[in-house]
Amino acid sequence: MASFTVERMIRAEPDAVFEAALNPELHVESMERYDEIMVEGPAGGVFTEGSTVTWRARHFGIRFRLTSVVFDIERPAGFSDRQVAGPFAAFRHDHAFLPHPEGTIMRDTVAFRSPFGPIGTLVDRLLMREYLRRLIDDRGAVLAASVEQSR
Repeated sequence: MASFTVERMIRAEPDAVFEAALNPELHVESMERYDEIMVEGPAGGVFTEGSTVTWRARHFGIRFRLTSVVFDIERPAGFSDRQVAGPFAAFRHDHAFLPHPEGTIMRDTVAFRSPFGPIGTLVDRLLMREYLRRLIDDRGAVLAASVEQSR
């Protein structure tokens, strides 16, 4: 499986960053450039243990649907989500929120595998890892701006 980690310093308490990361509307805002919308959202409008969500987005000019489940919520230390249906052979995203004297270090670790065996592995190595890293970094920038403005 391919993987990467992105870290971002956010000048806010871990509780605030954790809550923002569980907000599906903020996720939609951060993925606006990819035409991502929430087709089916979590009950109550916020992610909780076992919540599922289905997203529709356009990547590489192709429309995709991805359904994921949220699990292992440990407030405010982190949570995980993984694809249960969608374009990847496997996809897991671990979110960690580490206390820091200046606020919170938000650490996103993504592990994924594209379909189609060796061809998918080559795509992951040459293209997908960097594409997803930028996408996660974009998401983090929007989340950080939102949390830091509301302080």
